[in-house]
Amino acid sequence: MQNQQPSTLKEIRVHGTQDFPCAFYQTGTRIKGNMVKHHWHEEVELLYFSGGEFCLEVNMERFNISEECFYVINPGELHSISVEKNGGCVENAVVFHMDMLSSAYALDQIQTNLIQPVQNGSIQFPRCLRKNEPAFEPVRKSYEEIRNVFGGDSFRENYYDGEAVTDDITRQLFIKSALLRILAVLSANNLFEVTEKNHDHRIETIKTTLTYIQENYKEKIYIRDLAGLIGMNEQYFCRFFKKVIGRSPMEYVNEYRIKKAIHYLKESDLTVTEICLECGYNNLGNFLREFRKYTSTTPLQYRRHSLKETQ
Repeated sequence: MQNQQPSTLKEIRVHGTQDFPCAFYQTGTRIKGNMVKHHWHEEVELLYFSGGEFCLEVNMERFNISEECFYVINPGELHSISVEKNGGCVENAVVFHMDMLSSAYALDQIQTNLIQPVQNGSIQFPRCLRKNEPAFEPVRKSYEEIRNVFGGDSFRENYYDGEAVTDDITRQLFIKSALLRILAVLSANNLFEVTEKNHDHRIETIKTTLTYIQENYKEKIYIRDLAGLIGMNEQYFCRFFKKVIGRSPMEYVNEYRIKKAIHYLKESDLTVTEICLECGYNNLGNFLREFRKYTSTTPLQYRRHSLKETQ
């Protein structure tokens, strides 16, 4: 088996559209536990927490969140979000690629001193903006404009999984200008930081493993294959993976498959049996058991409930 090249080790999805790589997300859960699984992408992610109790993990560093704030995920950073207690906890995010802010006409100072350095990792966004910081209110004002242009008011408070994109040129102009204002505010407050050269090989190792799972979840996945990707024996790999991710490799595989199953239940007309096979389960009984384990319900009940919520 050949090792994957670093350029392929990323989240397999397009944020926004090909022509306008920017999207607005609302994600939440009613129960304590993992909400957004470990992943990474080339885009910048501006996370907004209005309250609740969360744990954000970025490149194996943990941040406990219990008040209104912004956090920023820089390109290529491995991250996840979990909820620390039961209750309706929701976070919003604007995810955008720095390319959309680049100038095709000329390499101006904005591009050479800010856009490109963020893309190549020599500088980075500030990790956190708290409510008492001078930049917080102007950033929140621009963020709210982006949210409203994307139709954020249509995300009901009890709607826990939503994505908004736009192909309308007027809306895109408002969003792009608001993103540039956010960059201007951060620059005016000297909040962009020179990146510390602290390469952690473990992060790239986990990226390799997670990307393999995301690309091959429809097929049989063996521990020996995952361990072989990064040159570890199976026993050590299992301990290493659980220490970093908090779950065993196969627990993560099953969680990812159930996440994909939920997507198919919401977004397709596939039957439960078809979804079972599409998500890498060859046995319907095993699929139903795993689905109930992670959702406390059946696929059909989940589909009916989701349809009611969106009506």
